[in-house]
Order: sequence, then structure tokens, then C-alpha cells
Amino acid sequence: MNQEKFLNFRKTYPTFYYRSYEVKEEEENFVLTYFFEIPSLAQFHPTIKIAKEKIQNRDLTYLSYLAFHIGLVELVSYWKCTCSPEVIIEACFLDSEQKDWFLKLYYWGLGEFRYVNGIECELSDWMKITSTGSKQEISISYEGKGNLLAIGGGKDSVVSLEILKNQDNLCFMVNPKEPGIACIKAAGIDSYLRVERTIDKELLRLNEEGFLNGHTPFSALLAFLSYLCAYLTNKKYIVLSNEGSANEATVLGTKINHQYSKTYEFESDFAWYAKKYLQTDIEYFSLLRCLSELQIAMLFAHYPQYHPVFKSCNVGSKSTPWKWCCNCPKCLFVFIVLSPFLKKEELISIFGENLYAKEELLPTFLELLGYREAKPFECVGTTGEVRFAVLKAMEQYKDDYLLKYYQEHYPLEETVDYRLSFNEENHIPEEYLKLVKEELAKYVS
Repeated sequence: MNQEKFLNFRKTYPTFYYRSYEVKEEEENFVLTYFFEIPSLAQFHPTIKIAKEKIQNRDLTYLSYLAFHIGLVELVSYWKCTCSPEVIIEACFLDSEQKDWFLKLYYWGLGEFRYVNGIECELSDWMKITSTGSKQEISISYEGKGNLLAIGGGKDSVVSLEILKNQDNLCFMVNPKEPGIACIKAAGIDSYLRVERTIDKELLRLNEEGFLNGHTPFSALLAFLSYLCAYLTNKKYIVLSNEGSANEATVLGTKINHQYSKTYEFESDFAWYAKKYLQTDIEYFSLLRCLSELQIAMLFAHYPQYHPVFKSCNVGSKSTPWKWCCNCPKCLFVFIVLSPFLKKEELISIFGENLYAKEELLPTFLELLGYREAKPFECVGTTGEVRFAVLKAMEQYKDDYLLKYYQEHYPLEETVDYRLSFNEENHIPEEYLKLVKEELAKYVS
């Protein structure tokens, strides 16, 4: 594994610098540029462009303050190359509570990175954060209205779109691709807020040269980025579509979670941070936190206009056009959770083949069911939901390879009926919670 490499890199590259950042207003975009450095190795200048078409607020002092925070999450993608033991923040000031907050995010948000690379390091030793920048004083008057709704092109954000279809919504997408655009078109929406995030090519070079690499907490970056976008477009609510199932660890019995920055814990942490340090009444929450992946799939099955266009496969996202690869954990998981709610021919028409019949998917199938040390490192539901979905799919698929194997090797126990579950741990405003319950009641007696 990479423990020795980790220790050598930390010794060779003891410091990582967040030097500065720049906010530039161009004709069509606000452009955020970040300046990071690992001395004697590389400098990085990633950018984020936010289209100005929908923008209402433009207090550049406050915009700059929020831009600084985005950089605090963006930096982790570059820091992880060497895991330098000291991070020096020159761009602005952080107090001791802020340092502790970001240290927790950097440690648990990189839990998968540590696990996959075989890195052993306690939270207290992960990094020292030193802040040498000047404190930025802000004073903001703000009264937002309506929703900023994050769209990714998968089933979850589609369900949020449908639940909130009569609300004052502005959709936004980061590096939008065809499935997301097609989904909002299917919802009757013809415009959205466009954000373009660019990775510095120096990072890609270091990855190729064998520096440390792995999963980073993108949803934490999305939290700060969406807050900035909500401010610019004068929105009151930032609506995510993270479900209660995201709280389950990927490595069972630990806190290692591919979806850490989609969990209720992170959502709560961010709500606390935003209230104390970002100083507006913008609220960040997940509309689907009270639901399971199984319930979301049940609702999605009743929205046939999206079935031909939605996509969740990360492997397929690298193809043009985006497609279901039908060989990865995400494809198999989505196939499984939809299988109790769609006719066999309908589901096969979405994916192009019957994934229950694919023998090569057996190892992934067993991981999803919870019969291995870890679930796949993907955004998938709980092992209980998968077992429930498979049991409910038996009638249509019992003669297919994966289900026959399951019947022959594992007990087919009745589980909790995940169609009826409800997660009370959520930050959903009461009027929105009522809408979710009303939508669920249409399909659950």
C-alpha cells in the first residue's frame, strides 16, 4: 500500500500554501482563480466560472469572502498529492474554531482516500492548519426568495424537481452534461445557472507521475459554491437531493464513507458554519434526507418522462454521449432499486440489457448486499435497501443468474419495508417536508 509513500511525501514536502485567490468580473462570467503551491514541486491555479445571466447581487466584498471559502475546500484536491503536514493559509484569516471545522472535513472527507491508499494517520496528526492572512470584515444585508436547486442528471434531483415543480426554482449545474440538461427540459425548464470548474493540469501530471490520488469530498465544495450562487441569484434556500441512505458507512462498522459530505452530519456541520461565519439567512438542506434510496426509486418510477434521459453512471459519463456502462456498481445499484417498481421490459429498455443476468457482476452484487467487508465506493444505498429490493424483484427476475445465486447461497429473510421508512433526522423546512410527505403518500398506502 502507500503508507511509506505517504510518509516520504510528508517529509519531502512539509508545507502546502493557499497563497491567494482572485475574483474577476468578465463580460459573461465571474471568474474565481485560486493560487496554491507545494514548494519545490508545483503551483496550481484552478478556476471556477459562474455565468452572470441570472445574477442579482454583486457586493464584491462579500463575493470575495465567499470565494475564499470555496478555495478552502478546493485546496484539498491538490493537497492530497503529498499530504503535507502543514497547510498555511495566507489568503485570509481563520480562527481556531474554523481550523477545527476544516480539519474535520479534510480528515473524514478523505476517509475513502486514506482507506484505499492504506494510509494510517490519526485526526490529530493529519495536518496543522496555520492562518497568516488578514481578517476580512464583512457586513451584509440580505433577503432571499425561492430555491436554488442542484441538478446532476440522476434520479434523485429529478425527484426533487418533481416535488418542487410549483415552486420558485432556479436550477444550477456544475460542468453541466447532457443528462442534466435533458432532465430539466423534461421538467419544462429551459434555463439554468451554469458553473464551470476547471482542474489545473499540473494535478493531472502529478497523478500520472505517481503522487497520491483518490476521492475528495466534492459535495463539500458544492455546499460552499452553492452558497455563493444562492447569494448571487438572491435565493433563500439551497436544495440538495441527498437521501438518508447516504449516512451509512461504505466500510461497514467504521466511519469511512464515500458519501461523507452528503451525510446528515456534514449537512448539520455546514448549517452551523454558515450561520456563524457566512452571515445570511440562506438555508442549506437536502429535500430527500427523510427518504431512503428505495423510496426515491419508487417515486422516480412514476415519472416516465425522465426514464429515457437520466444517467448516474460515472464510467459512462466519460463517454459521448453519456451512457450506462452496465458493468459498474452504480449501474447495478440503480438497476436493483428500480427493479421492484418497473416492469422487466421497461427497466431493460433504460439500460439496454438485464443486469441481473450478468455473471461478471456477482462480486459487485455481493458488496451491495453487504456480504463483503465494504460496499462499493460509489453513491449507493444501504445494504438493507438492496436486500429488500432484491426480494421484491424475485417474481420477475428469480431465474436470472444473480438472483438464483442469492437464493442458493444466502437466506432470503424479510427485512424492514423501506417503502414505509421515514428519517426524522433532517433540516427540511416544515412547508417543504409537507410536500415530500404528500408526494410519498400518492404511492404508499
